[in-house]
Amino acid sequence: MRKLSLTLAVALSALLSGSVLQAQTAPLTPDIPASYAAPTASYDYVKRVVMIPMRDGVKLYTVIVIPKAATHAPILLTRTPYDASTRAARIESPHMLAELPQGDEMFVKAGYIRVFQDVRGKHGSEGEYVMTRPLRGPLNSSEVDHSTDAYDTIDWLVKKSNGKVGMLGSSYEGFTVVMALINPHPALKVAAPESPMVDGWMGDDWFHYGAFRQTNFDYISGQTSLKDKGSVIPREGYDDYTNFLRAGSAGDFARASGLEQLPFWRKLHEHPAYDAFWQGQALDRIMAQQPLKVPTMWLQGLWDQEDMWGAIHSYEALEPKDKGNDKNYLVMGPWRHSQVNYDGSSLGPLQWDGDTALQFRRDVLLPFFNQYLVDGAPKANTPPVLIYNTGENHWDRYKSWPQSCDHGCPNTSRPLYLKADHSLSFDAPDAAQSKYDEYVSDPANPVPYLPRPVSFADHDAWTRWLVHDQRFVDGRTDVVTYVSAPLTTPLHIGGAPVVNLFASTSGTDSDWVVKLIDVYPDQVPSDPTMGGYELPISLDIFRGRYRESFEHAQAITPEQPLLYTFGLPTANHVFLPGHRIMVQVQSTLFPLYDRNPQRFVPNIFDAKPADYQKATQRVWHTPGDASFISLPVVANKASS
Repeated sequence: MRKLSLTLAVALSALLSGSVLQAQTAPLTPDIPASYAAPTASYDYVKRVVMIPMRDGVKLYTVIVIPKAATHAPILLTRTPYDASTRAARIESPHMLAELPQGDEMFVKAGYIRVFQDVRGKHGSEGEYVMTRPLRGPLNSSEVDHSTDAYDTIDWLVKKSNGKVGMLGSSYEGFTVVMALINPHPALKVAAPESPMVDGWMGDDWFHYGAFRQTNFDYISGQTSLKDKGSVIPREGYDDYTNFLRAGSAGDFARASGLEQLPFWRKLHEHPAYDAFWQGQALDRIMAQQPLKVPTMWLQGLWDQEDMWGAIHSYEALEPKDKGNDKNYLVMGPWRHSQVNYDGSSLGPLQWDGDTALQFRRDVLLPFFNQYLVDGAPKANTPPVLIYNTGENHWDRYKSWPQSCDHGCPNTSRPLYLKADHSLSFDAPDAAQSKYDEYVSDPANPVPYLPRPVSFADHDAWTRWLVHDQRFVDGRTDVVTYVSAPLTTPLHIGGAPVVNLFASTSGTDSDWVVKLIDVYPDQVPSDPTMGGYELPISLDIFRGRYRESFEHAQAITPEQPLLYTFGLPTANHVFLPGHRIMVQVQSTLFPLYDRNPQRFVPNIFDAKPADYQKATQRVWHTPGDASFISLPVVANKASS
């Protein structure tokens, strides 16, 4: 009786204390529940996933991150092929500032609603994925494109907010911003395409003036082999210089890697020239035909190793329409590709005056967006042009770019001649000098774009290759170098240097690589490691078969001096006293760019081993065939 009473007492005590005895969980109960919801009551934001319907019935996966304190908040939208769920979750955190990407910090603090959306056919979105899907028209017979998808998305979103949307994004995400500017939704009030993919043939991701960028193979495999993220292409060895050399042509590498299964590679292979396929997708051309409706800030790095063409050429295409100088803006920082969203204190060995990317996001980008999106926000003090001066290490503010005669004509093109004694001079050559400099280009021993071993998987090396010390090719007999005397006064260039190369080849096709370089003094007391550093300021490659027409390849007449004219990327740089100017000319930049066989074939992707031949290359400097770089010299500054 006493034992029973004790048991009852224990049960009664448990009942009174609230710990009601329950049946134990069975040992074989599955340990992954049908659903699990993490507690989020303490979070300072709410994250929602919605499927937004498009006009053709396809639904797009969209992540919406809303600050709990938000009232009548604006929306910042990014459309991405890189997984919206991952883009909206830098780390799992109860705090929105930590949850969202580093570049969003200022917008989070300002109370913005943040939206990431998978483009159609990628990750969580329905539909079919087409790499950089063209606009509706000759290349797109469907009723949808990125312009309509952006319109339909914004139309859905504004019903949930204050009716104002801004768009921001870099690289492919910059491309989707530009597409949204074509027939834009009225609620799209401001945009900032960062390093946007605009013209994939002329100078963005796929080609540069017709030379194919072999880094794309891994990107194509990763983007188009699976709806989610695919893998990179397996290699035989670490050194991609050896891997691609052994493979043969770029087409041979693609076939050996199974890329013929991927339609986008087949499109590249079928369109090696600048035909209607590429011209119809060139967004700078398309934007030039559009009315200027949305205030837009075009952003780009001065050493952008991926998309060097898009921002500056789109800005230039729209600038004639900006009669009030208040809708078309340009920003170029001392950055690699997309570095605007990360730490901008340095690039390779170059140290800047503070975190230039943070300075820009805080002092320029956010006030620019607030002006158009936040009710009652003050007018931003946004310079029409903001470009970092990479020689004097500070930001320059201008009213236009390149600076025009409306502002005193400070920008004067001056020819810098490649002279017979391997010197550079603003004085034209005379007839007494030798006619040319000569080197032999051997496709079996191409000039590397970085010191070997070269691995495309080395992200750090890839991000800084455009500022790599060019002394690593000193002594190669297939690189011809011209250098000035030490400067006694500063020389400021502001704009795009233009190559005017008179050259001949013993072959019937050729590539020409030209580098404009700032050579540091032998001693730099403030940083001894920079002594003698050869810093590339602007460089590019030109495929000779397109000398007369980008649209139609044509064989080169052997041994005949011909003029090759092409623009180098924009620079805003001061060559300081004691520094020297250098120009290097070569015919390969491998394995970044595929090798030209130097024997004309209809499609270089299909070149056979026997097509690859040595060629004697000559750089001419006679009075009638004088090679020079047209430098955009700035006589004085027209600051805003």
